[in-house]
Amino acid sequence: MLALAVGALAMFERFKQRSYELEHLDKGDYTPEEYEGSILELQLVNRWLGDARALRRTLLREIAHLGLKTFSVLDVGAGSGELLRVAADWARKNNRRSQFVGLELNERSARAILEESSEFPEITSLRADAFRIPFADGEFDYVICSLFTHHFRDERVIAVLREMSRVASRRIFVIDLHRHPIAYYFYTTVGHLFLHNRLVREDGALSIRRSFKPCELERLGQQAGLMNVTVERHFPYRLVLAAKATGAGCNEK
Repeated sequence: MLALAVGALAMFERFKQRSYELEHLDKGDYTPEEYEGSILELQLVNRWLGDARALRRTLLREIAHLGLKTFSVLDVGAGSGELLRVAADWARKNNRRSQFVGLELNERSARAILEESSEFPEITSLRADAFRIPFADGEFDYVICSLFTHHFRDERVIAVLREMSRVASRRIFVIDLHRHPIAYYFYTTVGHLFLHNRLVREDGALSIRRSFKPCELERLGQQAGLMNVTVERHFPYRLVLAAKATGAGCNEK
């Protein structure tokens, strides 16, 4: 019993601070085949473990509440564009006109957005740097990102939040992981029964250790100069930062 208690205490201690160990995706030490496989598994992980749900309960709920008939969204670090397709499908079903852009630095991911969104011509992609977003102030109603900010040290997170807020005219929404030992335990035990891709298995576990406590993410938003910053917990072990945009017009388009 004492050994178990000591082990549990050590585990909780380990999660007090963010890890800055680089993931495979950050280091680039993977094969093209592993990367292709990771795209498919990540879509399943994000679909079933909360990202789409978090998007519906934040961005899409706000659009519905405001009664917007037209809106535009930029997804920074969009991966293969899974959340853009969720939002585009919702917009069609709710008779909204929409425009979506997925921004990706990775060339393969930028192509995947277009390839997998062929049924949604309202979705386009752009290969560009998230720290130098090539759009004017306030060009999009909303700017979002998902499972993106944990890849960076705090000062870089602050920089990307400022850029996201600059090009939004209404609000930004940042979906990321809640750094918690229980989330890590389940991902590295139960999750590994279903996950086979090395990048998803190893990077996913490390992503949890690199992610945030709610107070940490809120503090980063405040340090970025964002307005009306809130951070909410969403099941399972997701955090969503929401903030009023600083782009042109703020939310008066």
